[in-house]
Amino acid sequence: MHAQLDSRILERFPFDLETESRLVVAAYVGSISHNTYVPKSDPDAVDDVDILGGILPPANRLIGLDTWEHWTLQIEELDVTIFSLSKLVRLWLKSNPNVLGLLWLRPEHYLFRGPAFEAFVEIRDAFVSKQAHAPFIGYAMAQLRDIHKNRYQGYMGTKRRELVDRFGYDVKSAAHLIRLLRMGTEYLRDGVLNVYRTDDAEEFRAIKRGEWSLEQVQVQAAHLFALADDLAERSRLPEQPDRALINRTLVAVTADWFRTAEPVHS
Repeated sequence: MHAQLDSRILERFPFDLETESRLVVAAYVGSISHNTYVPKSDPDAVDDVDILGGILPPANRLIGLDTWEHWTLQIEELDVTIFSLSKLVRLWLKSNPNVLGLLWLRPEHYLFRGPAFEAFVEIRDAFVSKQAHAPFIGYAMAQLRDIHKNRYQGYMGTKRRELVDRFGYDVKSAAHLIRLLRMGTEYLRDGVLNVYRTDDAEEFRAIKRGEWSLEQVQVQAAHLFALADDLAERSRLPEQPDRALINRTLVAVTADWFRTAEPVHS
């Protein structure tokens, strides 16, 4: 059933996804979903293969004293994060830019999507609101700080450090910065998250190749920060997500899981 998931994930995941827990969704995110992935064959490639997913954990890890919320795996090119469905929904509710796009991916980027996930795709507009302004700006500011620190970060691999040395700033963070701001402004304007980039995908790849100067990045970022603030003021989006509808959906899909799940005793 879940053969489409990399065997390295299945071998290391803490629960059996066939018997004791239910996979809700798994998908390629990050540069693959953004259409900006630079393959490992490129000498300057610094992109991982990012996978994001959600599960309904075993019944005894869904409620009670030992609830389970997330799991991560970094091995070779893979960078995997899997959340419990309730944690994933709370992150969607907060308009977390790193996970919100999961609701707006192209079909070919999903490795698995079950009925529980489809229930949330059907109501994804319930998550849309003006409150997205703050998290998108906050995440973009974090990327801007990383650019200006002008020093290595602990997460950097050898190739990324070499690019910092060559161009004098973190080009990958710069690409993230401009992408986040463009996606955020579009979202505030239209209420749709355009994850897959078409018109500007090559621009982002060019930034990652160091073809933009730091000044170009800063000028574009300043323009987009101002545009995001203006759009937040004028946006016709709801002030807040439809929390009641989202909660009813979460309760419904969780109750369905309880009807079929057997408690797993530790």
